[in-house]
Amino acid sequence: MIGKKNIVFGFLFLTFTASLGGVMVDMYEEYGAVAGEKQIAVGRLAQLKTDDFEEELEPLNAKQIAMANTDGILSMSKLSNVEFGIDFIKGGPHAHGNLEALLNIIAGFILCFVSIAVWQKQLLSWGFMIGTVMHAGMMILARVFDMAWANVVLETGIGPVLILASLFFMGVAVAVGFKNEVVKD
Repeated sequence: MIGKKNIVFGFLFLTFTASLGGVMVDMYEEYGAVAGEKQIAVGRLAQLKTDDFEEELEPLNAKQIAMANTDGILSMSKLSNVEFGIDFIKGGPHAHGNLEALLNIIAGFILCFVSIAVWQKQLLSWGFMIGTVMHAGMMILARVFDMAWANVVLETGIGPVLILASLFFMGVAVAVGFKNEVVKD
């Protein structure tokens, strides 16, 4: 069964990409600390404004106000950077990897019920797997492991093109060769 390798690949890839959730959870510890720092800095600014820029009944000079403002701005920037790091993984390799892994599982299962030439089934099977590696796999290498060369591969767009072409031709294969029972290859 040619689709079996897609099912196995899909489950293994899904295990790996789903585990990126744990990486993001670890990043949320830093997020909590940084969010607390921001709250303190911005809360102080809000209180200063409410108190007409006095602290402990003493008016603040321009330098003190500027320093408090700078602390608030920098704390918001730091929080934004931490959020970006989490979203960079969540919106790319985690989401795309999970979906493309599931796509391989489904495609592999469907390939078991399609009666077309063996070379065509192999081409579809490998198209899904190579497309996944060239898309979500490269995102993992680039965004999680910081391997810049993987961005070069991502920018070619070959992964998504392979996946889309495989989806299209899978539709054609199902239209002409779908059977109600498992097909022997």
